Amino acid sequence: MSDISAKTVMELRAKTGVSMMACKKALVEAEGDEEKAIEILRKRGEAKSADKADRATGEGAVAIKIEGTKGCVSSLSCETDFVARNDAFVALAQTICDNYFAEGDTAQEKNENLVKEAVNTLGENIKLGSYEMVESGVLGGYVHSNGKIGVIVGADGTEEGKLKDVAMHAAAMNPKVTSPAEVTDELVAKEKEIWTEQLKNEGKPENIMEGILAGKEKKFREEGALLTQAFVKDPSMKVGEYLGGENVKYVRLAV
Repeated sequence: MSDISAKTVMELRAKTGVSMMACKKALVEAEGDEEKAIEILRKRGEAKSADKADRATGEGAVAIKIEGTKGCVSSLSCETDFVARNDAFVALAQTICDNYFAEGDTAQEKNENLVKEAVNTLGENIKLGSYEMVESGVLGGYVHSNGKIGVIVGADGTEEGKLKDVAMHAAAMNPKVTSPAEVTDELVAKEKEIWTEQLKNEGKPENIMEGILAGKEKKFREEGALLTQAFVKDPSMKVGEYLGGENVKYVRLAV
């Protein structure tokens, strides 16, 4: 049987982490029966992870890599905090980040194979998360002490130490965007519906509601944006004022 669809092969690969070629060979041998194909792969030592593929992965680690004007942050998920703190898992998370840094999307298959091997050695479900690349004149990065939050901040014309400070701020305060203008109109519209109902319930007259809503929108945008948040280390100034740089870039990943 050779007429195995690409979709069937992809589904088996998603469940087992095995290469497309190996999945197709197993499916052909199993005459299209997915369960038999998984058994075949297991017998070959290729799919010990298949029975773990549906387990929840609520723990994990984030890694960053910065060289010169280029940076990468990536995440790797697992089932338990015990494995997330395992030296081998942490090293794997860093290797995966290094691969994305060097090769971008073309590192995906290599990283998938590393994850498959780790599932077999560490004994629980492990999944690749996402990754973000950033380029800027100067970069600063920070991984939180729990290993689950990673941030890179970049800007032109500022100091690396300040960027690291701001990365630590962003890890704690979780700004959604870099500047207030980047907060989406859709998100603001949803909040406005809530604010409007609240104001009506408070008995605010219609003629002053527009001004109140405008003030709430301004505050909402500023509190959700990195550059206009009060800086944790010195709340008397905004993050943008502390940085003093231009063309600020910001990426944050968490597990």
